[in-house]
Amino acid sequence: MNTQMAQNKNGQINIVLSHKQDISLAKHQTNDSFTNNGPFQLIYKHFSSFIGLESLKKTVCEIYATHIMNEKRRTLGMKGTKQVLHMFFKGNPGTGKTTAARKLAKLYYQMNILSKGHFVEAERADQVGEYIGQTAQKTRALIQKSLGGILFIDEAYSLARGGEKDFGKEAIDTLVTHMEDNSDDLVIILAGYPYEMERFLHLNPGLTSRFPFILDFDDYNATELLRIAKQMVRLREYELTKEAEEKLWHHLNEKIHAKERNFSNARYMRNVIERSIRRHSIRLLRQNTYDFSDLVHIHPVDLSFEKA
Repeated sequence: MNTQMAQNKNGQINIVLSHKQDISLAKHQTNDSFTNNGPFQLIYKHFSSFIGLESLKKTVCEIYATHIMNEKRRTLGMKGTKQVLHMFFKGNPGTGKTTAARKLAKLYYQMNILSKGHFVEAERADQVGEYIGQTAQKTRALIQKSLGGILFIDEAYSLARGGEKDFGKEAIDTLVTHMEDNSDDLVIILAGYPYEMERFLHLNPGLTSRFPFILDFDDYNATELLRIAKQMVRLREYELTKEAEEKLWHHLNEKIHAKERNFSNARYMRNVIERSIRRHSIRLLRQNTYDFSDLVHIHPVDLSFEKA
């Protein structure tokens, strides 16, 4: 994306992001039909800013195409193909699982797949009660609240952590029942860490058949993380100098090769950028220099990787 900076008569800095390069980038990231002016332009509108997640983008294109073809078939008196859209997201922290689910809720509403398109996020405490009968009641209430939209359950494997006697099993059974009954206007997405979610699937073999879309949200590589960082910087109307970009690139390569178990991907980048902007502000305040270039450019000295 090209960045053009201008200073208006009031001294305010304006940064204009050129959209043309984004379009080219999106074509490179996905197949040729994923553009802002083709049959998948609605999906492009929601997902063009997402870096990576190619499997998800491809899946959404398939869902959209099937939905449109079903409508065409019905206009000719033919049968449509029922789509069950429940999903299973497996990925480490910061790989975009929650953000993607929120986008899908809005997109499915615009596709006329969901009647409301709202997003309900839940965890174990929202479903599992302390007494017999509480869990089914809480889970049914949560599903009722989610009808017409997406119910997103993070760390879903925690529902099975207590074994056979735990009330979490009752929550799973209730979910499964309502997944079948309300599949026309409800999408349930279970999400969590890869290993734990894979184990969850094996502990509950009936789940696999009820989730036709099991998607892996892979960790970002250094190139993708750098692009995410530059995207975050642009959105805040800053810009990395060439030297700062090189410093960040070397650091990210080191982080990737270290293979830290709890590395938080895009969340890590957000923390790095926000901390660096604070350091940038302190530096300018001490220098007492506030011209256009000073206020926009982040230098290597501003970059901080401590506790990010």
